[in-house]
Amino acid sequence: MPRPRVAAMTADVPDAPDDLADLPYAELLRPHTGPLEVEGDYDTVHLDRIDFAPGVRAAGSRFLESAVTDCTFADTDLRGARMNDLWVSGARFTGVSLAESTWLDSALVGCSLAGVEAFGAVLRRVRFRRCKLDSVNLRGVRLHEVVFEDCVLRDVDLGAARLEGVAFPGSRLERVRLGRAELKRTDLRGAVVIDLAEGYDSLRGAVIGSGQLLDLAPALAQTLGITVEDR
Repeated sequence: MPRPRVAAMTADVPDAPDDLADLPYAELLRPHTGPLEVEGDYDTVHLDRIDFAPGVRAAGSRFLESAVTDCTFADTDLRGARMNDLWVSGARFTGVSLAESTWLDSALVGCSLAGVEAFGAVLRRVRFRRCKLDSVNLRGVRLHEVVFEDCVLRDVDLGAARLEGVAFPGSRLERVRLGRAELKRTDLRGAVVIDLAEGYDSLRGAVIGSGQLLDLAPALAQTLGITVEDR
């Protein structure tokens, strides 16, 4: 049976609309038709159903109050990009570099991220909803007030990351790496699956439910060197 939903501890994360029309700046958006450029400025633009050719270089770009819908990014260089009030829906990111990017008050809805490099990124007040993250490199990221809602995180590397005020309601963590990560006010109570490839000792600072504790007990005992035997 699925675990009951638990109120998350991240009240500062704004909700994310499912429809473009519900964005507070929807009427200001104008279609974007040109290519993405290095250090480009994109203010109140709408990128819709664009398949960007592999190898696009847009490092250092800045997106403000903009929207991306049903676009495909393959081998795109967005290293050091800054996203402020960016709403992304139905997009696919494959082999994209988002290393050292900055996300503020943004949302990704129904997106797929595979083989993405996002190490060293900073995310503050960001919501992922119904997203799939597969083999995403998030080493050394800083997540502050971030929600993964009904998401799948598979083979995601959060090694040496700092998570504060992060929640995973309805999400599955499959073979996630947490080695040397630092957790503070990290709410795992709503997670459907918690399966770590490494880093059970990094769960210090997390909040889990009693049922989850029972599920995690064998892995925690092994990590702590505890031998459990029944006479």
